[in-house]
Amino acid sequence: MPKLELRMSEAAILEASVVYRRDGFVLEAEFSLHAPWTVLFGASGAGKTTLLRILAGLMQPANGTVRLGSRLLLETNQGVAVAPGQRRIGFVMQQAALFPHLTARENIAFGLHRWARYERGSRAEEMLRLFEIERLAERRPRQLSGGERQRVALAQALAPKPQLMLLDEPFNALDVANRAAMIGKLRETGVPVLYVSHDLGDAWQVNADAMLLEDGRITARGEAQSILAKQREQVLRQLGIPTQAADRLRSTHP
Repeated sequence: MPKLELRMSEAAILEASVVYRRDGFVLEAEFSLHAPWTVLFGASGAGKTTLLRILAGLMQPANGTVRLGSRLLLETNQGVAVAPGQRRIGFVMQQAALFPHLTARENIAFGLHRWARYERGSRAEEMLRLFEIERLAERRPRQLSGGERQRVALAQALAPKPQLMLLDEPFNALDVANRAAMIGKLRETGVPVLYVSHDLGDAWQVNADAMLLEDGRITARGEAQSILAKQREQVLRQLGIPTQAADRLRSTHP
């Protein structure tokens, strides 16, 4: 399988080579991340969520290797498989995975059990301020809107200071303005992000890269505007974006 390289003058944030098989579907992906923000595109069923869950340690591939910076997280030939909670990878899914019996503040602090108590409290307050949810601190998930739950989930994933954030379309419950605000806040933290999205607008970001995943294989990757300019029509068809949206995209990015 040919390896698609990018920006090799920079140290890789993450390197992965994985093979996963289930019910006739084969995911065979080999890539490295070098940009602080990478958007992963692909049609439904292409394997995007499966890939993220493997990187997070929530699914085990048939064989593969995952390295985050200098740390080896997975090497099936050697029997290495670091537990999800020890990978230093934050993962936020489409539906916020919050503990229903805990308040927003307690959910955010949940992953900080190894921190000193005063550090846990300070970090939780920092995350509440960052995502502008101080007023929600004592509410439980059932008392929050969908967008509010996603803000808490983002704060929860970011609280332990991960080396990488994996986002699986977590902004679906947010309107355009709030989505842009949340993306902006994440970018300000400096934590690298691999972001699954169906919104082409999310890729048109400064220093953003894009990867296209088709039928379990990464078929293109590079700077988002370059990759999507070459693949625009194909991506639009795959993602079912209306013709009007395609026309707007063409007029904005010739």
